[in-house]
Amino acid sequence: MVSDLLHHLDAHKSMGLDGIHPRVLRWLVEVLTKPLSIIYQQSWLTREVPVDWKLANVMPIYRKGQKEDPGNYRPVSLTSVLGKVMEQIILSVITQHVQVNQGIRPSQHGFVKGRSCLTNLIL
Repeated sequence: MVSDLLHHLDAHKSMGLDGIHPRVLRWLVEVLTKPLSIIYQQSWLTREVPVDWKLANVMPIYRKGQKEDPGNYRPVSLTSVLGKVMEQIILSVITQHVQVNQGIRPSQHGFVKGRSCLTNLIL
């Protein structure tokens, strides 16, 4: 799973405060898969996330209107790529658990992959 996630990283995305660029992770996927798997496993078992993965650099991005008005900016957080990979692993585990244990009713359409408010109206 870690190898697949690293292979599919967008090399054009920004790096987080840890300074690790997604392009570097893609280049070194064969070398990093095993050590990162161990780190992710330990993080899962101990329920502790490395501090660097929690840090974010929040940048204001201009939307429209007067540039002097702070309301015309939206925040964008640049977080650690390794933290995002961990988030994807957790999402996958939770999604699989919910599907296997039928934690979502068939009538549920919101927040379900492949479903939406529109599919709820159609079905």
